[in-house]
Amino acid sequence: MRIVCIGGGPAGLYFGILMKMLDPANVISVVERNRPYDTFGFGVVFSDATMDNMRKWDPVTADTIEQAFNHWDDIEVLIKGRRMRTTGHGFVGIGRKRLLNILQARAEELGVELIFEREVNSDLEFPDADLIVACDGVNSKVRVKYAETFQPDMLMRPNRYIWLGTVRPFDAFTFDFRKTEHGWFQAHIYKFEEGAATFIVETTEEAYLAHGLDKMEQGDSIAFCENVFAEILEGHHLVSNARHLRGSAWLSFPRLICDKWTAFNGNSHVVLMGDAAHTAHFAIGSGTKLALEDAIELTNQFKIHGATRDSIPAVLKAYEELRRVDVARIQNAARNAMEWFEVVGSRYADTLEPEQFMYSLLTRSQRISHENLRLRDKTWLEGYERWFAERSGVAATNDRVTPPMLTPFHIRGLSLHNRIIVSPMAMYSAEEGVPTDFHLVHFGSRALGGAGLLFTEMTCVSPEARITPGCCGLWNDAQAAAYKRIVDFVHQNSQARIGIQLGHAGRKGSTRVAWEGMDEALPDHNWPLVSASSVPYLPDGQIPEPMSRAEMDEVRDQFVAAARRAAAAGFDILELHCAHGYLLSSFLSPLTNRRTDDYGGSIENRARYPLEVFRAVRAVWPEDKPMSVRLSCHDWAEGGNTPEDALAFAKLFKEVGADLIDCSSGQVWADDHPVYGRLYQTPFADKIRNEVGIATIAVGAISEADHANSIIAAGRADLCAIARPHLADAAWTLHEAAKIGVKQIAWPKQYLSGKSQYEANLERAAAGVKA
Repeated sequence: MRIVCIGGGPAGLYFGILMKMLDPANVISVVERNRPYDTFGFGVVFSDATMDNMRKWDPVTADTIEQAFNHWDDIEVLIKGRRMRTTGHGFVGIGRKRLLNILQARAEELGVELIFEREVNSDLEFPDADLIVACDGVNSKVRVKYAETFQPDMLMRPNRYIWLGTVRPFDAFTFDFRKTEHGWFQAHIYKFEEGAATFIVETTEEAYLAHGLDKMEQGDSIAFCENVFAEILEGHHLVSNARHLRGSAWLSFPRLICDKWTAFNGNSHVVLMGDAAHTAHFAIGSGTKLALEDAIELTNQFKIHGATRDSIPAVLKAYEELRRVDVARIQNAARNAMEWFEVVGSRYADTLEPEQFMYSLLTRSQRISHENLRLRDKTWLEGYERWFAERSGVAATNDRVTPPMLTPFHIRGLSLHNRIIVSPMAMYSAEEGVPTDFHLVHFGSRALGGAGLLFTEMTCVSPEARITPGCCGLWNDAQAAAYKRIVDFVHQNSQARIGIQLGHAGRKGSTRVAWEGMDEALPDHNWPLVSASSVPYLPDGQIPEPMSRAEMDEVRDQFVAAARRAAAAGFDILELHCAHGYLLSSFLSPLTNRRTDDYGGSIENRARYPLEVFRAVRAVWPEDKPMSVRLSCHDWAEGGNTPEDALAFAKLFKEVGADLIDCSSGQVWADDHPVYGRLYQTPFADKIRNEVGIATIAVGAISEADHANSIIAAGRADLCAIARPHLADAAWTLHEAAKIGVKQIAWPKQYLSGKSQYEANLERAAAGVKA
């Protein structure tokens, strides 16, 4: 084949090397606009795993790189006068120029043609090429030319950064955080060769402008950074090699995603690779890793399908399908890390203690979890667990340190023996709103299963407030008595506390139970619906009436009456349901609130009625018992509420006495498009907790102790609500504790013989011993 790589960076060079090794008959050219030894930036970083992958494909290149690279395991964090270090992280650093020189020499040795100082303006300059690899960087001319095919999505991120270097020696990947009069600056520092380190300085747009950095030349910007980071530089200077940039050389990071990576120009097949196809923020150092692994996978597909012109369409199809998944995974992690640094000043640096700040930094991408940290540096993690446990009121013992999810939590007069919650989940099994024996067994078994707190399903404040005929209610004494029976059982037979969630279905009411048709209207015996506006949930659903002021008063009083009954029944906490498109949620969302009176329009107006209901309930709910509010923190639909809106609502509820925000999302608009994934709603809890300064509950796709420990330890939430896993396993908390080797958690005395056997079986399985 005739192959042309436009761009002489790691992607193009390494692909040329691998394809020449796959078939020496391939005629391959790598075309680069710069001179052979020109490069910008200082060092690049990739992981041990990437090196292992390279070693399988080209041991010669891998060995040469390995002799030139600097390997280190430690991460050091400096903040607020503290210097903290952890080990076991496995990074490889090498100078970008050195890496390119190694790849250039290897390519020439194998017979790859290297063409320097040639500016390529079009792929059509190579009419004899069977395959054109566009690896010409984030500003790829080829991608721009075929934008309608590739459908690039380029988003410039808000932070500013400058890429510098220093001869000051560093022996760890170092993060230094410094506060100025206009905000926080952070330095990402790593050694890439003997006597040389990359030194990236990053800050917010606001701090960048406030300090006048936009008006400075490079020299002045460098002097500014030397002053900010004078302590860690220890008299050494910072330097730039960005001769191609004018002005201050501060940049904004371009996040790039392409809908397609391949095209056909009428003569040659064209494929994007590296930064031309996708970018990953330097916060996790994966740009070079992605470029090299693109080259490996494209070569692998030629190996599978055959390195011939006829195989190119099948090769490119498979390449794109496979790499899209891996790249999306890395980009998601990079996005998480990037966003962490974008808000570090407003969210973490001032609010978290240095120990927790460091834990949050280490787990910022959500690829590194609690147990993964234990594998990397057990001593450091156990020290952090001990620190966290002591601040939660756990006395030090010689036993294994209590992991974060099993530490106690206190709010107002409520004390929970651990931080796991059984989420409110509708069972649709009440009779005329009265909880039945099913509910007694359901809640009782989960209380015995080790959770610190369990919530009832949404309990409705009137017959017309129900979602379905099978929903629980608390509008009469019979319902209250049935609930008291459940509450008493939980209190008398477990350490768990129990809370009630009060709500009103609004426009989502008068529907069938879930297993007969979720959200579908009842075939008969419907009841009238009310909402903020006449907006049905489903396009063909029952249309609600906009609430009048008199109806608002009536429903508010129904909430108050239900709260009084809940207090009399002995519930420990009350949650007001303002999420998922139900009545109070319908006032909060602009998608469902079309009112033109004092209850529509601005955020303050849309929150007016839910806040009124909250205040009325808080007034009758016992002072020593907390109240939480469940919010849909993202409507996942155009024109709906965003996390910024949720932040504003959380502030308003905090002002009127809310103690906790239960951070859910979606289900407000039938045609919403949530971006699902592991812990996908946790960022909402993180944002509200650390920007509003109120305790939060994380919910959504939390299914392992490792997830819960990571969330709580990092300060992303104070409590974790687990839903579906608790349906599958009533003793989820006890079982997850056993899986991570925690034996000091109390089991019901009636089940103690099962505890020892369960733990023994887990130990045998871990040791590979068959039962």
